[in-house]
Amino acid sequence: MKSDIEIAQATSMQPITEIAKKLGIDPDDIDLYGKYKAKLPLRHLNKEKAMKSKLILVTAITPTPAGEGKTTTSIGLAQAMNRINRKTTVVLREPSLGPVFGIKGGAAGGGYAQVVPMEDINLHFTGDISAVEKAHNLLSALIDNNLQHKSVSLDIDPRTVEWQRVIDMNERSLRDIVIGMGGTTQGVLRETGFYIAAASEVMAILCIAKNIDDLKERLGNIFVGYTYGGEAVYARDLKAQGAMAALLKDAIKPNLVQTLEGTPAIIHGGPFANIAQGTNSVLATKMGLSLSDYVVTEAGFASDLGAEKFFDIKCRKCDYIPDAVVIVATVRALKYHGGADLKELKQENTKALQNGLENLGKHIENMKTFGFSPVVSINKFETDTDAEIEILAGYCKTRGVEVAVNESWARGGEGAIDLAEKVVKAVEKPVNYKALYELTDSYEEKIKAVATKMYGADGVEYSGKAKKQIRTIENLGLKNLPICIAKTQKSLSDNAKLRGRPKGFMITIREVEMAAGAGFIIPIAGSIMRMPGLPPRPSAEDIDIDSEGNISGLF
Repeated sequence: MKSDIEIAQATSMQPITEIAKKLGIDPDDIDLYGKYKAKLPLRHLNKEKAMKSKLILVTAITPTPAGEGKTTTSIGLAQAMNRINRKTTVVLREPSLGPVFGIKGGAAGGGYAQVVPMEDINLHFTGDISAVEKAHNLLSALIDNNLQHKSVSLDIDPRTVEWQRVIDMNERSLRDIVIGMGGTTQGVLRETGFYIAAASEVMAILCIAKNIDDLKERLGNIFVGYTYGGEAVYARDLKAQGAMAALLKDAIKPNLVQTLEGTPAIIHGGPFANIAQGTNSVLATKMGLSLSDYVVTEAGFASDLGAEKFFDIKCRKCDYIPDAVVIVATVRALKYHGGADLKELKQENTKALQNGLENLGKHIENMKTFGFSPVVSINKFETDTDAEIEILAGYCKTRGVEVAVNESWARGGEGAIDLAEKVVKAVEKPVNYKALYELTDSYEEKIKAVATKMYGADGVEYSGKAKKQIRTIENLGLKNLPICIAKTQKSLSDNAKLRGRPKGFMITIREVEMAAGAGFIIPIAGSIMRMPGLPPRPSAEDIDIDSEGNISGLF
């Protein structure tokens, strides 16, 4: 079979104006970025229409190197929904360059369930993440400029400045740096560092903001540090929010592209779910619901991360809750969770599969905790045997949930018809949604609720630094915020080496950061970092471009 990029490049795309027409939008009422990409002005939002549409959330089991195909499933499902005459749009996050050039690769789907133009989507796209970088680093520059010029100084104590810089690249050497070296004219000497752009609070704000005014207010609420007198300093004190918002004037608009089958696709925002809230923007979701009868969207990584944050953070911000949930599972990944060696996953191993089913079981439980009976989508690979598929499907039935075999990677929308039909039935069933915690709960109660109910931990341990940071946040009057736990995606626990369904473990919170502008706090569990590094052999080594401008090596 052809590679993903070969399939994408062989596809005859429709002009983006034709995709806009499918959504009822006049071609003159979109902002064109070439022939196949466009920005959707916010005037297309329609709250009354959005409230009548159906929202489908796609999540997954704990990810493994074997892959689960959550984005592929989301795209294939949306294509299948349109094939059975349900007007559907898929709404996704934007890929960022760190994973593209690192180990994970792109995030445009795969096989015959992709969004296109995949090269553009994976590489820079419409410049949204670049705009996030610039807005974030503008605030960094304004902070250091205020430290330098005593005549206009806010008297900020540089030791208390918590605002890092960001770059859209995996670059471990920038995690901890010293700036201002070279003398008094070169700035104030201090320690700082970089996060990856996906972990920027500006990215989080972009994905939560309701409009430009809300965006500016949230940017102004970003916490910077303290004065020498102990007074809190915010971005608004530096008069930064106006210029930051100006840099984001186009980035706030959702992007319109298409799938290989011409299904409308809205792609906007790119926070990771292991270090941020892991969902596309509120505006993109509302836009999809405003323009379609059904929206298929995804939350990053597994249910313990992306889906939990979708329900406990995003649903509180956008006033919409899903009408159905899909959990993506693969035979290969479950065999890996059951102890099989990564090199042997193509071989039939029913024992390892049965051992790994507990991982899927936990994610089913997680969704039922929120009030949903999920549909399990088995993302089928060529090496899966009938016996293995039967075991997995049978397990789902014993757990009382619907299950469908999804072959959209190989067959596009046609391969997900059964899944689509079961999802259509699922959205008509009543949902008894309940958030995991109340906003009025203490932060320790919120963290414990997520750790015990979603991860399966016995409890939570805190470093002295984390306890102090929680008290500091509360003293700033920021008590009733949701939490966004940064934790490894590789395990239900905070230990990446624990596969399957770990038991008898504690979650360790080593520090807590605040995102006052975004409106949540970030407890950091275990050894997770907000600036990843590249693997020994990064994907960048395989990416190339020829003299005709054709890109190769993307996946």
